[in-house]
Amino acid sequence: MHLYLRRLFQKKKQREGVPAGELAGHHFTLGRNCCESVLLAHNEEVDPTIIEMAKAFGGGIGGSKCLCGAITGGVMTLSLKGQRRDAAKLVDLFKSRNKVTCCKALSAPYVWDSKEHLANCRRLTTEVAEDVEKLLKK
Repeated sequence: MHLYLRRLFQKKKQREGVPAGELAGHHFTLGRNCCESVLLAHNEEVDPTIIEMAKAFGGGIGGSKCLCGAITGGVMTLSLKGQRRDAAKLVDLFKSRNKVTCCKALSAPYVWDSKEHLANCRRLTTEVAEDVEKLLKK
């Protein structure tokens, strides 16, 4: 247990000062989905069960291409941090930039899973993580 706590402390020290968007982008590049990446950018010490739950929200809820998984990860984060009432603000911020929240519409210009598609998803994931960071500071 001592080693686990020491590693956890080291991870926290390494993350200090690193913007949430950058952390989310890093997790996405490592193969996490959009929802997991936003969640982990703010909660690396979160119960692994919650991360397992987040896996189902990538690709717009289980690949159905509905609600963008980055938004879902952001809402989960706000709720975990006691700011569930800011969920609507997060959605509004996203819509103000992207017009829609639907993964299918957001991905329409790209071939699914192409380099361009994944770059767009990474961008959206980064933006949502940054929005959550701003909302958490209020």
